[in-house]
Amino acid sequence: MASASEDFMKLRSGYLFPEVARRIRAWQERNPGASVLRLSIGNTTEPITPHIAAAMREKVDQLTRRESYTGYGDEQGDTALREALSIHYREECGVELPSSAFFISDGAKSDAANIQSIFSHSSIPAVQDPAYPVYVDSNVAGGHTGGYDEESEGYSGIVLMDADASNAFIASPPKAHADIIYLCFPNNPTGAAATKSQLKAFVDYAHRENAVIIFDSAYSDYISTPGIPRSIYQIEGAEDCAIEIGSFSKNAGFTGVRLGWTIVPESLKADGEEPGLIHRLWNRRQCTFFNGASNIAQAGGIAALSPEGRRECMSLVGYYKENARLLLEGVGSCGLRCYGGIDSPYIWTECPDGMSSWDFFDLLLDRAHVAVTPGSGFGRCGEGFVRISAYGHREDIERAIASMKENL
Repeated sequence: MASASEDFMKLRSGYLFPEVARRIRAWQERNPGASVLRLSIGNTTEPITPHIAAAMREKVDQLTRRESYTGYGDEQGDTALREALSIHYREECGVELPSSAFFISDGAKSDAANIQSIFSHSSIPAVQDPAYPVYVDSNVAGGHTGGYDEESEGYSGIVLMDADASNAFIASPPKAHADIIYLCFPNNPTGAAATKSQLKAFVDYAHRENAVIIFDSAYSDYISTPGIPRSIYQIEGAEDCAIEIGSFSKNAGFTGVRLGWTIVPESLKADGEEPGLIHRLWNRRQCTFFNGASNIAQAGGIAALSPEGRRECMSLVGYYKENARLLLEGVGSCGLRCYGGIDSPYIWTECPDGMSSWDFFDLLLDRAHVAVTPGSGFGRCGEGFVRISAYGHREDIERAIASMKENL
């Protein structure tokens, strides 16, 4: 008799973002005809740029002709794209990584979830709190944790690294032992960006504890503060202990196109194992369970990494960063305490008067018709905050700011 996964059944309620969408739909049903200004989910809104779109159209055209048609590609990704990423890291981050270290995927989220599958069930995960929910949920569903504990407001078996205003929303390495450490900088949801010394502390911890860092760099192109690293591999020793996950979603507008990459250096070491094992296991995982990213999307990724494509991507990033600047200034003028929004598209906003995250979500929706994301959905340290996204059309951002100023 087939039975449901006991590990999946440990997960609490629904996933955060579908729950936000459900509540917005319910509000609209109660308020027919009212429009909602959505500053919640981090979904890009501006069109794919001309050079990148042209490359994907050309690839589609090639697929219509027998002489240029291609089917399955390498599970690791198109060679030209992997080489372009290697050049990109060398020229923009000063990091030398061979193209063989790159594995192309259909987006950062799936790799962030799947990466735990190549580690032992006994591996102890550590996650910054608050954090993007997929880090926790994938480890719960993957059997790396115990059940949810109401008293501690977390799953047993996960080491939580608290990030709050007292440490500028950048946690320190845990005092307890952990085997897999999830980091995201610039951070989703808080918008915080870690310095080299802060990241070096995690690399030193990983070496000391024989741990592996999973570093989500999906928002690295939003960094403009001098001296803030854009890759974990800018930290000495990281190639021996870190995996980095990147994405074309938030700089090239590929949230729907779906394209990302994961870097697994061959020098990476697991506890008690020789260098290269984790690289081989990830390669085996991709070859067994993945047929490679769309060849059309990969053509767009190659174009996005060309000089013209990079100019277009950074123009898109600049558009969203200006939205973030407007939000940081506008929401702050409402008397709300705000963080982030400098090296990130997210404004981490403290709820007024000690309100809970969901209560402030409801108030903003009712009074200003503005939808945000409750911080409690990112972890216990997110309670009392909401995440405001800069992804939106400029006119909608300006309308949302005006509505908040008028109605709060």
